[in-house]
Amino acid sequence: QGITLYHDPPSDRNQNQGIHIEMGDPALVAELCGVPVISDLRANDVAAGGHGAPLSAYVDYLLFSHDRLYRALQNIGGIANVTAMPPGCSLEDIICFDTGPGNMVIDGVVRRLTGGRKQFDEDGLWAAQGRVNRELLEQLLRHPYLERPLPKTTGREDFGEEFVDQVMVKSQELGLNSADIVATVTAYTAECMAYHYRRFLYPRGQVDEVILGGGGTKNKTLLAFVRKCLAPAAVKTHEDFGIPNEAREAMTWTILADETIQGLPANVPRTSGARHPALLGRITFPWRGSTSNGVPTGTRKE
Repeated sequence: QGITLYHDPPSDRNQNQGIHIEMGDPALVAELCGVPVISDLRANDVAAGGHGAPLSAYVDYLLFSHDRLYRALQNIGGIANVTAMPPGCSLEDIICFDTGPGNMVIDGVVRRLTGGRKQFDEDGLWAAQGRVNRELLEQLLRHPYLERPLPKTTGREDFGEEFVDQVMVKSQELGLNSADIVATVTAYTAECMAYHYRRFLYPRGQVDEVILGGGGTKNKTLLAFVRKCLAPAAVKTHEDFGIPNEAREAMTWTILADETIQGLPANVPRTSGARHPALLGRITFPWRGSTSNGVPTGTRKE
């Protein structure tokens, strides 16, 4: 999966036809590694009218759907997203969407407060030293993304540097110290999750288990906020199921890529908003010929 250069999900602004552009050269990877490369997995879903995300829903369902338990797979990356799977559900029954910022706002605030000397709040230690400011938190919870209907996705266009600018200005107006700012935006990530659970998940039943993944699971203060906000659900991590947290994203893309190689669609139209199932990604094959002195066998030397 390449680096996203531009992501504009379907909206009235773009006549409900989104666009997704990634940076990367699959041909170079195929040439250097000598293996087929599956790239740009989001593009076909976007072309079909979807958001191109979250793509993890298909894999979440394969790994964690349960006959008796209502499970929510909550990823906390830069952006946080959830896959909700009621007991005994089919692939068409699940819902999956972005709940708002994951680490993005926390990291942005930490970089701003330290002048770039720190990139993130390691283990959540800085947030643990502060107090959540309810006035700032309530202001942040008025962000219009929270009110958007499903399907929905978000990114830096909503919670990037411009949003961090707003956080810093409001924090200065309230006279907050650094630790309180970090604590408040950390709580904000958890509160955004809780808001979306109340709005979209709980009407389908009480969630039994929340299974966390992503880099945010290393932030102990964030995890404490999540457990408090999502109680009484049991909050677990992928490690509790024998899956190293660092390996989960790689597993997701590997499974999706394998479905593409097999010619099987792996988007979930109900969650992405696509008009139909889509074969994800583009396949770039390597040159299969052997070489001699740098010249592929079967080619002609003048």
